Amino acid sequence: MGFADSVSLHGQQVSLVPLSHAHHDHLIDALKDGELWTLWYTSIPAPDQLRAEIDRRLELHKQGSMLPFAVIEKSSNEAVGMTTFLNIDAVNRRVEIGATWYRKRVQRSA
Repeated sequence: MGFADSVSLHGQQVSLVPLSHAHHDHLIDALKDGELWTLWYTSIPAPDQLRAEIDRRLELHKQGSMLPFAVIEKSSNEAVGMTTFLNIDAVNRRVEIGATWYRKRVQRSA
């Protein structure tokens, strides 16, 4: 298994599943919960930019430099955010975990 191979990760409260356009509508709702794109201290796409951001992350996955996930809340079975393994360096067996955001309702929760 390579560093950029698609994988799902499951915890008690959430699952991380490979990001796809099927998550778009739930992620739009998540963005709107707290108007996350307006936060000054981070870079989160506006609702009208989300499709392009999903495309960008999926292209980087194809190139082997990113593994993007949708964060699925198990109680609602809805995507409540995104996270990634990025800047994948397979030679040195390193990844960066980041580009993470969650809808306001689930921030600071289990």
